[in-house]
Amino acid sequence: MTVASYILVGLVVLIIIVPLVIFGIIWLKDEKQEEHSVLRNYPVLGKMRYILEKIGPELRQYLFHNDNEARPFSRRQYQDTVISAKYKNRMMGFGSERDFDGPGYYVRNAMYPVQRDELKVDNEKKIRTKIYKIDKDNLFRRQEHREYTEADPFYLRDDDAIVIGGDTCRKPFKVKGFVGQSAMSYGALGEKAITALSTGLGMAGGTWMNTGEGGLSQHHLKGGVDIIYQIGPGLFGVRTKDGEFSWEEFKRKSEIEEVKAFELKFAQGAKTRGGHVDGSKVTPEIAEIRNVEPWKTVDSPNRFRQFNNNHEMFEFIEKLREIGGKPVGIKIVVGNLDDLEAFAKDMKESGKGPDFITVDGGEGGTGASFQELADAAGLPIRAGLPLVHDMLTKYGVRDRVKIFASGKLLTPDKIVMAMTMGADLVNIARGLMFSVGCIQAQVCHTNNCPVGVATTDPKLQRALIVEEKSFRTCNYLLSLREGVFNLAAAAGIDTPTKFERKHLIYKDEFGRVYPVDDLFKQAEVMKMVSG
Repeated sequence: MTVASYILVGLVVLIIIVPLVIFGIIWLKDEKQEEHSVLRNYPVLGKMRYILEKIGPELRQYLFHNDNEARPFSRRQYQDTVISAKYKNRMMGFGSERDFDGPGYYVRNAMYPVQRDELKVDNEKKIRTKIYKIDKDNLFRRQEHREYTEADPFYLRDDDAIVIGGDTCRKPFKVKGFVGQSAMSYGALGEKAITALSTGLGMAGGTWMNTGEGGLSQHHLKGGVDIIYQIGPGLFGVRTKDGEFSWEEFKRKSEIEEVKAFELKFAQGAKTRGGHVDGSKVTPEIAEIRNVEPWKTVDSPNRFRQFNNNHEMFEFIEKLREIGGKPVGIKIVVGNLDDLEAFAKDMKESGKGPDFITVDGGEGGTGASFQELADAAGLPIRAGLPLVHDMLTKYGVRDRVKIFASGKLLTPDKIVMAMTMGADLVNIARGLMFSVGCIQAQVCHTNNCPVGVATTDPKLQRALIVEEKSFRTCNYLLSLREGVFNLAAAAGIDTPTKFERKHLIYKDEFGRVYPVDDLFKQAEVMKMVSG
């Protein structure tokens, strides 16, 4: 046989015989299995169906969803975040892709906006960061490079800085930025992601990093960023081996310079319960930090056992402040309005309570939760946040607490809407995950994150380059703060701390507009009528 004949025989084997053999193996195997009905009757076509079903999320994400319809975040929202992180740029051309015919909130721009040089912004100390520059961008080739640049930090001025615990603590927490990292535990995220976030946030300055309920690690401290230490019902990092609260451990944590405040986690938007970490994520290091057994799944209790009502909780907070000397807040998800009113009333009557309240919306994210809790329990941030602000105002205690808001607030316009509805500060989690490489694979609970963010697997974490992602984190935060100042100027105010509900308006699907205050007044009227 000639060489050509051998090649021809080889091609026949590859093109005809090999597929037939594979076809036969699939047929014999799936026709006899008892688990899937469709595979028993149609082994090959059924297998193709399951393959398409498996890759369906990726097909929808990259091919079939338009730029504005995917959940939990659209392609446009994801791209806006990544572009601001890489290029520190929010410029766009031609026109917005927002559905202006549908209902929604709008910032009320002033007839005579504030000039940029009239803004009360502190840009004296520049931030040295790296941004990407595009050299070539066409269908077949994209070439870019990174270079250092001096960026404005967009801090609040000292007289506008937000002070938490100014009248209650020996060591109040002063914040010159109004955007920071929401709670994300070491364990839910790997050490490289935590380190990149810490370094980037520390570089940007004026911000904070919430540890999540998993406790404080050396990776949180690497960037020198201010830390809000979250204490969940599992008491990780401040517990004994038996799971009891340890005042000695708490005092030791409070003496760490970077720790500026403590937060008691009552609930999280995507899970009105304690946290969950799969055993595959619980490395010996994480187990030591949490004081639990390595490689065993960790489920926190639904609630704290240290107190059973508002007054007992207030006393617990008082003792934390007395021993730690630093502000203490709580994290809640709004649901039962009677509970919320009782809380505000008890604050007024006792003269006690937290220094800050973090209001997390039901649309918030998580590393692991049950579907029924993520979809059904807890009000979204645009409903829950105004209720908290108004209830505290009704009982005359709003001036005693600062409000953090969280729940898909990953762009400047969303941050401003939260501030107009009552937030003093805004927490972001998933936007910052995007900045360190998250691609919305939605496998955070499995330890199989393909880009090394939500995993403790060393092999998968190889994908995440800490130095590069830390600059992206810094750029993203600076871009957010600049965007909020831009909207403040458009609204006719010289600093974001002056945002009020009057700066927001609501338009319905028929083009009718309503001041947001009127919307909530109408809701009160309807409540009284129905009652």
